[in-house]
Amino acid sequence: MNRKTDMISLPSARPDLAESYLASDPQIVDAIARAQENLLRQQKADGHWCGELLVDSTLCSDFILFMHWCGEVDGQMQQRCIRHILRRQLPDGGWNIYFGGASEINASVKAYFALKLAGISADAPFMQEARANILRLGGIPAMNTFSKLYLALLGQFPWKYLPTIPVEMVLLPSWAPFHIYKMSSWSRAMLIPLAIINHFKPSRVLPGEKQLHELYPLGTENQDLRLPRSERFFTWRNFFLRVDDVFKFLHPLEFRPIRQRALEEAERWMLERIGEGSDGLATVYPAMLNCLIALRALGYPKTHPVYVKAAKDFAGLFIDDPDDFRIQPCLSPVWDTAINMIALGESGLSPEHPALQKAADWLIKKEVRIRGDWAVNNPHPEASGWAFEYNNVYYPDVDDTAMVLMGLRLVRPQDREPLDGLFRRAIDWLLSFQCDDGGWAAFDKNVTTPWLEDMPFADHNAILDPTCSDLTARTLELFGYIGFDRNKRSVRDALQYLIDTQDDDGSWFGRWGVNYIYGTWQVLRGLRAIGQDMTQDWVLRGRDWLESCQNDDGGWGETCVTYDDSTCKGRGESTASQTAWAVMGICACGDLDRPSIQRGLRFLLSSQKSDGSWDEPQITGTGFPRVFYLKYDFYRQNFPLLALATYVNYRNGLGHYPSCYRCDR
Repeated sequence: MNRKTDMISLPSARPDLAESYLASDPQIVDAIARAQENLLRQQKADGHWCGELLVDSTLCSDFILFMHWCGEVDGQMQQRCIRHILRRQLPDGGWNIYFGGASEINASVKAYFALKLAGISADAPFMQEARANILRLGGIPAMNTFSKLYLALLGQFPWKYLPTIPVEMVLLPSWAPFHIYKMSSWSRAMLIPLAIINHFKPSRVLPGEKQLHELYPLGTENQDLRLPRSERFFTWRNFFLRVDDVFKFLHPLEFRPIRQRALEEAERWMLERIGEGSDGLATVYPAMLNCLIALRALGYPKTHPVYVKAAKDFAGLFIDDPDDFRIQPCLSPVWDTAINMIALGESGLSPEHPALQKAADWLIKKEVRIRGDWAVNNPHPEASGWAFEYNNVYYPDVDDTAMVLMGLRLVRPQDREPLDGLFRRAIDWLLSFQCDDGGWAAFDKNVTTPWLEDMPFADHNAILDPTCSDLTARTLELFGYIGFDRNKRSVRDALQYLIDTQDDDGSWFGRWGVNYIYGTWQVLRGLRAIGQDMTQDWVLRGRDWLESCQNDDGGWGETCVTYDDSTCKGRGESTASQTAWAVMGICACGDLDRPSIQRGLRFLLSSQKSDGSWDEPQITGTGFPRVFYLKYDFYRQNFPLLALATYVNYRNGLGHYPSCYRCDR
């Protein structure tokens, strides 16, 4: 076999680097080639990629609840959702929210309710097991506010015990202590339609056999369903609960002069964000479903063009698998395309390769030039960012923008000037989002007011958009690749932020990936890219922590339970993506002959499938910690490739591929 000839024929064979790759382990070279070919096979004709986002059963459960609330049940669709739900019931009778997790109360009640609504008898053995499990978990009173609100729509939870979501909040000015832009973008998009729903309270009456009295441990008559107050007299929680009492007293009064104006403004706000340039309200499932309910509550018929578009956008989340119908929480084309570009480019595809050129062209067209919701908290005059989804002009985000730019830097365009202009304005846009503490958050700037977490309707654990180590380090990684001046104050402040947010054991929390392995890898990679001395004690403590949690099989794994219990950090069955992250993190610190790196590489090589991918049933992506998690199907395919390429590049003295764009600052 003429390995040199074969090597040159592979997509990884950049002419200027072919000899370096030949000097590498042939097994790694072969694994890289197969992983590249796997990704290239999945590229869409227009140049982008979009993998599936897999989640728990609650989306199908909520959809059944919605169909029954509308009184428009598609029998075939309901049966497909029921099969989806039943497949995911655990041996103890409940349902979880991540692979391998314990039964969770909200998911379990929703699944049980969906099954009852579909006509399944509560006396069926699996329903009896589900009911017993739900009661062990505390029953309906233990659910969060948003889940109880869905029950209230079907008459299964009293509205009087739900915290009021006052629609008047849309009228509060930006200088007020609280206004809707003090909340995270995703909470805002969920709560505005919920505020409309809260005004109308459009409940449906169910027949007795479909009701949920049996899920109240003490019965609905004998149980205090009010939200508990703090024992101390004054706390923010108690303050908000007293305010809520006032809202409830005012609600039945006919004379509410600003209520109608607030409803009109909330409707206008919602309609504007589901119109042109958006594939639904915030293009995320909860907001889109709430929007459909709010439109119906406002009197929009299902034939109205606005409702038709909203329903079509919602149906775009469906995976029409005949064996297992699924609903995605959103779509991830920009994110998937950017990471795949990086993995392919770093693993040797030429900057002129057609696959990278097509992907770059597609991404460039997705640049968001509209000053969306972020502009309320960030006065930066020129918009230039990328959203996660196909069309979501109101909500570009820092993470996608940084990842896209890291992908575009690996492409050599025929005309440099337009790309140079794009980089300049996008870098300026990113810099404008640096928060007061030196870090970067996802969608907004300085949406970090801590007392908002005590609002009664904020128990979904996502009312804020906090700065986080992983986003901050990714931004620094980008800056390092494009030659940004590392002596700038923005870089110094970000580095100090990373020092301040390191845990005592050396790890970093991962907000957008599971969890400390994700955070620690990204910080170490970012530090190397920006030119930090990787032999500093605080840096090596991060490396040492990663090594301390390597599994006996050479891989790494960590579960979503770490968001509830940090003592479980770094522990879990080995996964391809988390092993890739850990290997890259340790490689960033140098000494590529460390046993931990070699064992990690062997794990990836031995577990690669013949088609170039890896198996990974576990969830390693994070939506809302402790509430909602995501399995990115491409993570098991692109990150192992990037890890293998990173090792080869470092081994050959190449820290990263030279950027086709250099920052002039």
